[in-house]
Amino acid sequence: MNKVIEELGLIGIVPVIALDDAKDAKPLAKALIDGGLPCAEVTFRTEAAEESIKIMAKEFPEMIVGAGTVLTPEQADRAMNAGAKFIVSPGLNPKVVKHCIDKGYPIIPGTSNPSDVEVAIELGLDVVKFFPAEAAGGLAMIKAMSAPYTQMKFMPTGGINASNLKSYLDFKKIVCCGGSWMVKKDLVAAGNFEEITRLTREAVDTMLDLKIKHVGVNMANEEEAFELADTFKKVFNFEPKNGNSSIFSDTAFEIMKKPGRGTHGHIAISTNYMDRAVYHLEKRGFKFEEASRVVKEGVFKAIYLEGEFGGYAIHLATK
Repeated sequence: MNKVIEELGLIGIVPVIALDDAKDAKPLAKALIDGGLPCAEVTFRTEAAEESIKIMAKEFPEMIVGAGTVLTPEQADRAMNAGAKFIVSPGLNPKVVKHCIDKGYPIIPGTSNPSDVEVAIELGLDVVKFFPAEAAGGLAMIKAMSAPYTQMKFMPTGGINASNLKSYLDFKKIVCCGGSWMVKKDLVAAGNFEEITRLTREAVDTMLDLKIKHVGVNMANEEEAFELADTFKKVFNFEPKNGNSSIFSDTAFEIMKKPGRGTHGHIAISTNYMDRAVYHLEKRGFKFEEASRVVKEGVFKAIYLEGEFGGYAIHLATK
């Protein structure tokens, strides 16, 4: 898979935008970055598309700006010359795809049926768009259609929103989702970029769904750990579950039989998607201890952030 598309997969959501005026490109790009989505698919449906891509790419070089609704090789060249890092088309036009491949442009063409997917495979692609997603059968259609094509991945776009985002991203053959609910045209027209930032941040929060899973309490020894577990049983009726190195009191507390990470203990934060959570938290300026990464049977299960927070170590964990 192309590295640009791999990063889009870590971001998880690709805002699909159509700008009527290139003056909105800079504040919109900033709103998306501030909200946690440093990427955009700028559609070539408007005259302002090319200039908008140029502005975004110049002002925010860290942003992954792509061009959507690319229908011809000439449009693909204009988009890439303007600074686009990937190309998206609504359908699968072999001429456009071959042109992009020959030029080294990452391209995600639209598909909606098995025949399209087979053409994409013949052209050497391993990621395609599924469009229009909801109108073409949604997640059920992707699951049914993708079964014979074990190596193909999908980027569904069209009808994706906050309410169905997780159901799509939970399917392993989906790289990321394209959506426009956080960049509504009326908000752009009104210059309400603060609301776009809020909706973007809300979209990221919905996707990651970061929640406290349990609190780990450091005890001096096993005896003290059992005493605290017994106390929690008496006070809260939290049933203790004994383990090798700790005792779980219900699911809320992990009572350590000897001091572990953190001055006072640790806090486990659950998330829907470990890789995406690590990516987004790193973009927020936090670092992780790679040596603490836990992978079991190929599944990324946990990892600690560097440092302490109020005397507690913090680690991410799968839900």
